[in-house]
Amino acid sequence: MSRLVTIYGGSGFVGRYITRRMAKLGWRVRVATREPDEALFVRTYGEVGQVEPVPCNLRHEESVKAAMHGADAVINCVGVLAEHGKNTFEALQAEGPERIARLAAAEGIEHMVHISAIGASAESDSDYARTKAAGEAGVLRHMPNAVILRPSVIFGPEDEFFNRFATMSRLGPVLSIVGAETRFQPVYVDDVAQAAVLGATGQAAPGIYELGGPDVDSFRELMEMMLRIIRRRRLIHDMGFGPARLMARAFGVAEKLSFGIIGAPLTLDQVKNLATDNVVSDGARGFAELGITPTSMEAVLPEYLWRYRPSGQYETLTESARNLNA
Repeated sequence: MSRLVTIYGGSGFVGRYITRRMAKLGWRVRVATREPDEALFVRTYGEVGQVEPVPCNLRHEESVKAAMHGADAVINCVGVLAEHGKNTFEALQAEGPERIARLAAAEGIEHMVHISAIGASAESDSDYARTKAAGEAGVLRHMPNAVILRPSVIFGPEDEFFNRFATMSRLGPVLSIVGAETRFQPVYVDDVAQAAVLGATGQAAPGIYELGGPDVDSFRELMEMMLRIIRRRRLIHDMGFGPARLMARAFGVAEKLSFGIIGAPLTLDQVKNLATDNVVSDGARGFAELGITPTSMEAVLPEYLWRYRPSGQYETLTESARNLNA
C-alpha cells in the first residue's frame, strides 16, 4: 500500500501545491482542514480516493490526532496574517504546531515538515514573528528531526500579496504602502512546495531552511514591477510608519466595535513586520542545499496578474492595435 501523508492546511495557498506534488509521487494524501466541504477540489489532484479532505481544527487535540492516524509523514501549513476570533497567532502558530509535533512523536511518525516564516524570532515586537518562533521551538522539542521552512513573502496565482495590491491599484491614481524601502525576497509557491516534499519524503536533512527567490527588491520596487506588468500608472505613496500605526489602531477599534464585521485592512502587528527586511539571512541553509533552483518573479507574475490590466486578457491586442495605428 502507498504511503500516507497528512497535510494540515492542505487546501490553502501553499498546502494545495504540496498536496498536488505528494499525490503525483503516488502518496495517499489526507488534507486536514476546518471546512472539508470547501476543499473538495483537492480530490482532483490524484486518482479516485487518493486525496481526501478530512475535518480538523488545529485548536482541538482529538481532531488533530485523528487526522494523522496511520500517517507516515505530517506537514503543517497552517498560519494566519491577522487574528480573527479564537484563531489567534498564539493558538494557530505557537500551540498548533507543537500539538501536531507532540502527537506525531507519540504516533511514531517518521517525518514532519513545518512551514514557518523568515523573521521568526522570540525577541520580536511582532506577535506574528514571535509566535512563529514559538511554533518552531515547540516542533523541535518533540520532533528534533523535523524540517522547518522559513519562506519570504510567497507569490503565486492565489497569493495575498501581489493580488491584493493589484486590486488596490484599480481604485485610484495613488497606491499607498507602508515601508517602501523594506526589502523582500519573494519566493514562488511551488518552489516552497517542492522543498516541503523533500522534507516529507526524507530527502532533505533535518533543520531550518530559509527560502527566498533569486531577487531582492524593496517594497517600492516590487510595486513598480507589478504596475508595469498590469499596465497601470500609479503614484506610489509611502504613508510612513507613524501614520500607519495610527491608522492601524483606528482600524482595530472599528473591528472590535463591529464585533469583527468590519475587518481591519491593516493591523498594528503588520506595521511592525513591515519595518523589518524579509530576506534570507547570511549563512542560512536554503534552496541551494535542497538542490532547488528558485523561480523568478518575471517568469510567473504575468501569468496571473494580466487580469488586472485595463483590458484584461485583451490588453496585448489593444497595445498591438495602438502600435499599428501609430
